Amino acid sequence: MKYTQLGRTGLKVSRLVLGTMNFGPQTDEADSHAIMDAALDAGINFFDTANVYGWGEDKGRTESIIGNWFAKGGGRRDKVVLATKVYGSMGPDGGPVWPNDDKLSALNIRRAVDASLKRLQTDRIDLYQFHHIDRNTPFEEIWQAIDVLVQQGKILYAGSSNFPGYKIAQANETAARRGGTLGLVSEQCLYNLYERRAEMEVIPAAQDYGLGVIPWSPLHGGLLGGIIRKEVQGGRRASGRTAEILGDPAARARLQAYEDLLDKHGLEPGEAALAWLLTRPGVTGPIVGPRTAEQLRSALRAVELELGEDVLSGLEDIFPGPGPSPEAFAW
Repeated sequence: MKYTQLGRTGLKVSRLVLGTMNFGPQTDEADSHAIMDAALDAGINFFDTANVYGWGEDKGRTESIIGNWFAKGGGRRDKVVLATKVYGSMGPDGGPVWPNDDKLSALNIRRAVDASLKRLQTDRIDLYQFHHIDRNTPFEEIWQAIDVLVQQGKILYAGSSNFPGYKIAQANETAARRGGTLGLVSEQCLYNLYERRAEMEVIPAAQDYGLGVIPWSPLHGGLLGGIIRKEVQGGRRASGRTAEILGDPAARARLQAYEDLLDKHGLEPGEAALAWLLTRPGVTGPIVGPRTAEQLRSALRAVELELGEDVLSGLEDIFPGPGPSPEAFAW
């Protein structure tokens, strides 16, 4: 495994991040524990979760699965850089939300941290991430809450997720004015070959403020994992948003060209998509969310995969990025 610093911090993390969103809803506890053991054995030390994972009536279930894994001992907790998130309501989906039981008020942050720590069976969260912007809570209040938690030793660093570039700037300028507040050290955003709009403002803002970029959905819901080939071979058919995209002739033609390019060079699409992200400026490491041990092994191969210039230029031709702002939308 290869390692890098998380943004401007001294924290060393693996170039792949183990995403745990499938633990509980799609992968049972025993298999989830086996995947975490395999990830740790392979050198992955960066695990990402969220308090809402488990979804519906089972929100919090994923954190509990991780907590039970930590409880097995063997140095598991100390070997892991643990990241979780706060924002969403922990009540049932579609049900009533009691006032102050979601978002980023100081009250909810305090409550949510304690609840996550209990489920995770640990005394600290290494990276505590804001899962979404809160348009009604000022950053002065958010940083006051975070400062208290850092002083208490309950969290070490703070990060963002799904933040626009201007909110990254606003958050860290507010932190700088407060003095003694480290501010955001990472941004977890939607970023992959197919969806590159983060290159316009989010990634430049993250780089300027020293945030590590942690892409989620690196295969864009499976679209970049060889979906057309799998469809032809009789594999699982696409559904939902993925099926809609495949139904667009222009989008399907791009994906076919992508798979043809990689087939020509003897590369697996999913591994190549991850390897491409590892070449991008500012990227700490993509989040991989394996449902099985084989999916984890495939992701691990991407870390050692070197993409030649002909492959990189071919990918750029098929999936050109938007370019930087303001040129991307002004000319």
